[in-house]
Amino acid sequence: MIYAKITGWGKCIPPATLTNDDISQVVDTTDEWISTRTGIKARRVSHVSTAELATVASKHAIACAGLEGKDIDLVLLATCTPSTMVANTASLVQKNIGAEGAAACDTNAACSGFLYALQNATAQIQAGMIKRAVVVAAERMTWYVNWSKRDSAVLFGDGAGAVILEASDEPYGLLSTKTGCDSTDRKILHIENYGTDLSRYEPPGPSELLFEGREIFKRAVKGMSDACDDVLNHAQLSLKDIDVLIPHQANLRIIQAIQQRLDIDDNKVMVNIDKYGNTSAATIAIALCEAVEQGIIKPNDNIMSAAFGAGLTWAASYIKWGERVTPINISDATLPATNKTGLELISESVNACQ
Repeated sequence: MIYAKITGWGKCIPPATLTNDDISQVVDTTDEWISTRTGIKARRVSHVSTAELATVASKHAIACAGLEGKDIDLVLLATCTPSTMVANTASLVQKNIGAEGAAACDTNAACSGFLYALQNATAQIQAGMIKRAVVVAAERMTWYVNWSKRDSAVLFGDGAGAVILEASDEPYGLLSTKTGCDSTDRKILHIENYGTDLSRYEPPGPSELLFEGREIFKRAVKGMSDACDDVLNHAQLSLKDIDVLIPHQANLRIIQAIQQRLDIDDNKVMVNIDKYGNTSAATIAIALCEAVEQGIIKPNDNIMSAAFGAGLTWAASYIKWGERVTPINISDATLPATNKTGLELISESVNACQ
């Protein structure tokens, strides 16, 4: 049997930080209000495009795997904030990393996007269609934020994370997964004024993300927990077999509710929402990278991951980590420098929302 082993990982974190105290200067809120309700203390604001975030993360993952761009057969980008719709953003990432001739495709399952893309790329490797893939999740969520609305303005951040999948006869990688969508309530989380359903002859107004927090909370906890149960049953594992839980970083209360429902100890749960906020599809990819960097993920660990996003999509995945937890090579890829703060980067949008 062919498996899709994770052999490389890398992330891209924009340098400009936007703290809760910063946000309190543009919307009626406080650090205490935000942190107690969400667990978020800060988030990053990108000064570059989604494609550039994805490129840097991908280059780090490729180097980590000891590969070059020309070795890649597929670039699969999970994003709901693409730089361009036509041509797809993945094609620009493919060009930037030197993966000449590789297939390139964007996939949008919102916050569940990374796990959806991981399933897709794994299936292609298992079918013998490709040998190596970059699965990258990159988001520029702050581009959609209406800074006059407290409930949504405090939640989102920008960033990217990537992994390399390689065909292997060793039983590592994504070994079980469950994805789905509850489309009956898709309007409780959506971005308005965007897409071809709009009139092309009338100005649509600014795009912004709208959601119903309480309803999302209930559906997120149930959807992710049920999906985890399905995956565990399929993989014939018990909760005691799970070494690390990497949940979507949307809200600390949601993470804690899932942790409690699955009865997993604190030291097994990866949490970084306090630093980055909700980066949608990128949250799990970034958290996975940091879990390896921080020694939370160890050789041969059993990893459970779960996500819930607009659509309403949901996913859970069981990943068997390999023996290596250190990079083969290290890339010097980095974002261009900026001397702007997070507040300065959002100032134009803030003014437009007033």
